[in-house]
Amino acid sequence: MPAPAHIGVTGLAVMGRNLARNLARNGFTVAVHNRTPARTDALLEEFGAEGDFVPARSARELVAALARPRRLVIMVQAGAPTDAVIDELTPLLEPGDVLVDGGNAHFADTRRREAALRALGIHFVGAGVSGGEEGALHGPSLMPGGSKEAYAALAPVLETIAAKAPDGTPTVAHIGPDGAGHFVKMVHNGIEYADMQLIAEAYDLLRGVAGFEPAEIAETFRTWNKGRLDSYLMEITAEVLAHTDAATGRPFVDVVEDRAGQKGTGRWTVQTALDLGVPVSGIAEAVFARTVSGHTALREAARSLPGPGRTELHPEDAARFAVQVEQALYASKVAAYAQGWDMMRAAGEEYGWDLDLGAVAAIWRAGSIVRAAFLDRITEAYRADPDLPGLPADERFGRELGEAQSAWRTVVAAAARAGVPVPGFGAALAYYDSLRAERLPAALIQGQRDYFGAHTYRRTDREGAFHTRWAADRAEQPGA
Repeated sequence: MPAPAHIGVTGLAVMGRNLARNLARNGFTVAVHNRTPARTDALLEEFGAEGDFVPARSARELVAALARPRRLVIMVQAGAPTDAVIDELTPLLEPGDVLVDGGNAHFADTRRREAALRALGIHFVGAGVSGGEEGALHGPSLMPGGSKEAYAALAPVLETIAAKAPDGTPTVAHIGPDGAGHFVKMVHNGIEYADMQLIAEAYDLLRGVAGFEPAEIAETFRTWNKGRLDSYLMEITAEVLAHTDAATGRPFVDVVEDRAGQKGTGRWTVQTALDLGVPVSGIAEAVFARTVSGHTALREAARSLPGPGRTELHPEDAARFAVQVEQALYASKVAAYAQGWDMMRAAGEEYGWDLDLGAVAAIWRAGSIVRAAFLDRITEAYRADPDLPGLPADERFGRELGEAQSAWRTVVAAAARAGVPVPGFGAALAYYDSLRAERLPAALIQGQRDYFGAHTYRRTDREGAFHTRWAADRAEQPGA
């Protein structure tokens, strides 16, 4: 009889299959199962030589193959399919076993599932997994949430298969209780939306205003990727822009339909931020930009609306403008990340999670889609001050935003003059100006609310809530 498996994986689509291979490659015996047995057979036939796999034809066989306390990872579609797998497995598990959901589940579902299984003595872990199919195979960034006991049981496995940061640290940490891991993964994806949108806007500006061709922009991005904008997304964007379509000989980006898809995590981020009362305008504009791109009928109908045409700059002016775009991109990126971190801070307070915001940045430094050089500095900022109100309040980030703001304004103004939409850059600059403003027009809005709804207001010169009797006061005004 074979030795019990160290861990099990059910759900062998691309992510589940690659995660199982990662585990096996790292010396773990992995029990593998799929609702359709053909996928299990295909995994063993193609990759069985990579390590020790134990095939299971049913959920009962899968559970029986595992050493106690059992560690079992679910890699199926979020929502009802995940609930169905949990319902099937739960009667077969025992107190002390650990069930891990590695899918992109909504954190509220994870909180519900964790509470239900905790009542049965079973540990449930919602683990964010970032890195795509390559990360799952070669080393992802992992964001597990759940009990400390569950993490202790999983840590030897997760720390082995996770990506390693430049300093050799595994990119995994216990995020917090119940749904904390999936919440942080959701925010990660929201930041990813914003980052991608900002890079796309930089491309559009360099092409539509500066007059650069895609191959030139690819080289510009490669140069930027050697400096403070060093990131995985910058790296792959340069590769996409440098690619030539084999069928037409045209730049690849010109033969792709300009309609961006989305799977929902960015939308979840914005919806949850509204519930928490946290401004994430950069992430929201990225989500809306994808939505606008998909409204093809409306865009076609509105294409004849008047507006400026795109005119190219003189080469010297174009080079100078490119420098300004780099500054605007960096500042906008800092603003978007700041909004994500502010959202995690608020969620920690709301749900009692006590999130280590420095540790979150540390585990995104490798494996993660948003891995970037400046994550080290975010970690440093929160290590120096765990109660930091936000990244703009950090001395170094604040100084950099201030140094970039002149170029930032120039770029946003140039975009408006050229008719190039930059919702991400514009929202980020408005966020910066909102934070630095001595007074916002919210005072007027509060007056409007009091006028039509008697919602009251607070004064700057005394404590308490006040209401103006607008009709009576208007009648008493001189000349009324």
